[in-house]
Amino acid sequence: MAEPPARPDPDALLALARQEGRGRLKVFLGAAPGVGKTMEMLAEARRRLAGGTDVVVGIVETHGRAETMAAASGLPALPRARIPYRGQVLEEFDLDAALARRPGILLLDELAHSNAPGSRHPKRWQDVQELRDAGIEVWTTMNVQHLESLSEAVARITGVRVAETVPDRVLAEADAVELIDIPPAELIERMRQGRIYRPDQASRALRGFFREGNLAALREMALRRVADRVDADVTGYMRANAIAGPWPAGDRVMALVGADAAAETVVREARRIADALKAPLVALHVEQPSAAPGSDPGPALRLAERLGAATETVVAADLPAAILREARSRNVTHLVIGRGRPGWWRRMTGRTLSALLLRQATAFTLHLVPDPVAGPPRPPAEERRLAPWAGWAATPALVAAATSIGLAADGVVPEGALGMVYLVPIVAAAVGFGALQGGLAAALSFLAWNYLFLPPRYTLAIAGPQDVVGVVVFALVALLLAGTTGGLGRSVRAAQARLLGLRRLVEFSRRLGAPGDKGDLVQAIAEEASHITGWPACVLLLLPPLPGESTPEPVLRASMPLEAEPDEASMAAARWAAANRRGAGRGTDTLPAAAWQFRPMRTARGLTGLVGLRPPDGAVLEGEADRALDALLDQAAIALERAELMEERARGEARAETEALRAALLTSLGHDLRTPLTSIRGAIATLRTSGAALSEATRADLLATAEEETQRLSRWIANILDIARIENGQIEPRRETVDLAEAVETAAARAARAHGREIVLEPGTRPLAPRLDPALLDQVLANLLDNALKFSAPDGHVGARIGREGTALVIAIEDDGPGIPGEDLHRVFDPFFRATRTDRVAAGSGLGLAICRGLVQAMGGRIAAESPTLPDGRGTRIVLRFPAA
Repeated sequence: MAEPPARPDPDALLALARQEGRGRLKVFLGAAPGVGKTMEMLAEARRRLAGGTDVVVGIVETHGRAETMAAASGLPALPRARIPYRGQVLEEFDLDAALARRPGILLLDELAHSNAPGSRHPKRWQDVQELRDAGIEVWTTMNVQHLESLSEAVARITGVRVAETVPDRVLAEADAVELIDIPPAELIERMRQGRIYRPDQASRALRGFFREGNLAALREMALRRVADRVDADVTGYMRANAIAGPWPAGDRVMALVGADAAAETVVREARRIADALKAPLVALHVEQPSAAPGSDPGPALRLAERLGAATETVVAADLPAAILREARSRNVTHLVIGRGRPGWWRRMTGRTLSALLLRQATAFTLHLVPDPVAGPPRPPAEERRLAPWAGWAATPALVAAATSIGLAADGVVPEGALGMVYLVPIVAAAVGFGALQGGLAAALSFLAWNYLFLPPRYTLAIAGPQDVVGVVVFALVALLLAGTTGGLGRSVRAAQARLLGLRRLVEFSRRLGAPGDKGDLVQAIAEEASHITGWPACVLLLLPPLPGESTPEPVLRASMPLEAEPDEASMAAARWAAANRRGAGRGTDTLPAAAWQFRPMRTARGLTGLVGLRPPDGAVLEGEADRALDALLDQAAIALERAELMEERARGEARAETEALRAALLTSLGHDLRTPLTSIRGAIATLRTSGAALSEATRADLLATAEEETQRLSRWIANILDIARIENGQIEPRRETVDLAEAVETAAARAARAHGREIVLEPGTRPLAPRLDPALLDQVLANLLDNALKFSAPDGHVGARIGREGTALVIAIEDDGPGIPGEDLHRVFDPFFRATRTDRVAAGSGLGLAICRGLVQAMGGRIAAESPTLPDGRGTRIVLRFPAA
């Protein structure tokens, strides 16, 4: 029967009809104050105003922020209503003026604001409702902590209870919600810069509400609320347009609640799945009029409501169709159902609910929940073994069954042909139980056939030559079948055992190759050894021998079960096995009285460890299990050796890196200390030995050289101390307003005098006055200008400029030197790294740019290197970016 055509959901159409004639509402939602909601609303309003839309500011709360005041300036605004209250006049939004003006878009800041007493409505969101009813489009802002349903959660997280709240339905009825989001670290930096509150308020806020953990939690709330809103929009669109789901835009989980004992288990499992997917949960119960009375689904539905799920009950005769219809209408992606206990007829015909949904719900992920009242699971097929007497008891039963069939066919089938019936129990007994049972079946079948069906009947005598030939042929065929099929059965069982062992070894190899530490590896070896043998198992690794000893000491590292641990007598066998690299303990020729048996794990490099087994009394490991254990030991030894090699490689790389850093440090120390010390020593020696014979100018030059080299040495030691302070986080900038143009001019003049070179300053836009530490900024500029002069030709160009890029203030220092190779560009700010400049390594200690980066980051800025900057592949530009005040 064809399904009826899809029709739009009446509730969705009704919701759209309610929006007709009402003004639109757009909410700019943020996680906390200062994220930029008002700025984004004003920026969008300016764009719409430039496009010809009638945009009017109803009220914007600037809180004294210069940026907000600048953004609001130039936009048409309504005059504020003046309301007298307790001897003072309060300014509020003028609702009547807005209704009379009827702009195309009205901007109303802070939706959760409480109006002054005497206003028409106590809350601003109520003003918005009236404006929308009048057909006016409203844009507004709010923070997520002002939602009424989140006030308690916000109070628990932040310790601050929000007094002004907005009902959740206001946000739910909004036509558009735009999330304004920035990372918590950036928001905290804005607070420290004084861009949100005054300095005294900012310090209190940073110690309370504006802690990074609080902001991260509020940010998650905002993201989740907007995600829920988007999900609701998608679902509403699908319902209104009769679109069959699901759309995989987001996960939604539906629990199918029946009227049985497993219903509550299904609800709990669905809640767990929904939590793991961070998805909403719906609990659905389908009432079938033709179904027999059963248990009450009420407790399970009430449990779903307590767990935060939406519940729904529908009446339908076709259960799978109703489930799929509801799932598609709600854009569900996961269905959770109970396995249940359907009747044998439904299971045989494939009419169970799970089978029907498996065939029909191809667009959904189906989860089957086990029946909580079912008995323990049956053991796997490979673990079930028949008792030895079962084959001997079943063989006569098989022959008796064949005899019953022969008696029923007697008189219809010739007696010679009835012998063929007895070949069936012979083959079955041989394949199922073995050749001996097949031989017994052959003997019993011959006796029964001869006694009951061959003339003369009811005797074991044979009447004629024809019967003799038939009996002989039957006996030979029966014995041949018993032998060959019995052997075939044994071969099949052996092949299955080998295949199972091979499959387990392949899975174990994959597990050994998976990422993980050595502890996970040895635990996996112990678990697999225990699984193969069925005995307790452990893994012992070897410690290096103590001084004066030659035998490694085995130490327990993993066991299965966890409480399995070799005793002291068994550890003696383990030490012998480790020393001789041979098996020892129970079941071996060495120390067989020990309770444990130890087998070595060997590779070409030597012994990697021991696997210990504790067999029961008299138990011996044979056949496929013994071979599987040997294969396990070989694989485990290789895996342990690989893990040890990886550890050695990691240690080697760490040592090499340490050696490289030490060599760089010693080389830098040797060069940068030796050069100035040599100059100082030479000047002092010359003055001491020949001072009287030297002219005044020569003595002055030698003293100047000693003084200059002493200053150079002091600067280098200061660099070492600076980089240590930066690495330890001991830099605390003292912020004050800094004129960037003046700071750059001062540093450039000082560097130009020191090098006897000219530095070109490009005029910048004034005023550029961020809040920085003047001393740290001067040190950064001095280092960068010194580098630019050092690495450019004596007649080369060195320039500096300042400017603005968006909300950032920029200082750029550039030169026309050889530039920085591309492979070194990302490392020039690392300590002790010196870039290769064309055919030589750059001179210096390699600390200057590392110090600059640390100081710039301490002031809240960023630093980057660009090279080349000229068409001929030369030139370097260092760019500093600081947030504007």
